[in-house]
Amino acid sequence: MTARNGSADWHGNLENGSGTVIVGEHIFEGPYSYQSRVGEADGTNPEQLVATGLAGCFTMGVAALLSTAGHAPTALRTRARVQLRFLDGAPTLSRIDLDIEGQIAGVGEALFVACAEEAKKTCPVARALAGIPEITLTAKLVELDPSSPVQPRD
Repeated sequence: MTARNGSADWHGNLENGSGTVIVGEHIFEGPYSYQSRVGEADGTNPEQLVATGLAGCFTMGVAALLSTAGHAPTALRTRARVQLRFLDGAPTLSRIDLDIEGQIAGVGEALFVACAEEAKKTCPVARALAGIPEITLTAKLVELDPSSPVQPRD
């Protein structure tokens, strides 16, 4: 398989500096700063990028498991929330909440939840994040409009 890349640059000290993160060959480019990481300033942060990577990988894993079971999904939507907290005095990714909604013809809740649980254990990004103390999962079947973009749910 091909190696994938991302890059970042930074200028200045931690509290007052800022930088840019780049996904791939400029597929996405965005600003980041201390305040976008720990506060509410505009820009992205490493935790959002981890959440995005996990959401994408996990969702593909669920789709693969459902398809293998003969139930290709009509639509899947995942939101991952990564929490950065201080543990033992060090900033640590301490918890991830994964919420997936799916519209799949002919599938009951039990099979959908089982596929989601399996993908949580087996997708490559989730395996890379296995050191995070807590990863929760909520999976439910719903009616989704596959043409509408993912909307944040708070």
